[in-house]
Amino acid sequence: MVALVTGATFGIWLGYNPKDLSSATYIEQHQNAVRALNTLMPVLGMIGMLLTIISAFLHRKEKSVFVTLWVAVFFLIMTGLATRFGNQPINAIIMTWDMNSAPDNWMRLRDEWWTYHTIRTFTGITALCLIAWTSIRKD
Repeated sequence: MVALVTGATFGIWLGYNPKDLSSATYIEQHQNAVRALNTLMPVLGMIGMLLTIISAFLHRKEKSVFVTLWVAVFFLIMTGLATRFGNQPINAIIMTWDMNSAPDNWMRLRDEWWTYHTIRTFTGITALCLIAWTSIRKD
């Protein structure tokens, strides 16, 4: 689950940098993405976090794995907080915009959204790498 969410955020980060888009293209693309992902991604993120917590609990006797998984949970929480208190409030604003008449502050909000997205992409990648490491490490 963590890989699915992280892969989606990485794909958006890699292929959808909005800095060179016109306001109409940006609004249309963003609104489409929000409609497609705004419910599914948080649910998958929460499931991934819960599975990581369960995995940490199941590995509580293996201290390095236990601690590493809890550090991964910390990064997943940071990912969720960036989404909930950074991206989603901006998403709600952008969903009210008409693509043919962008507000004057559209570029500021676009850039702020992108900053939060970059944060959540890299906190998610960090968590995924930690989770993967616990699966492939050798004692």
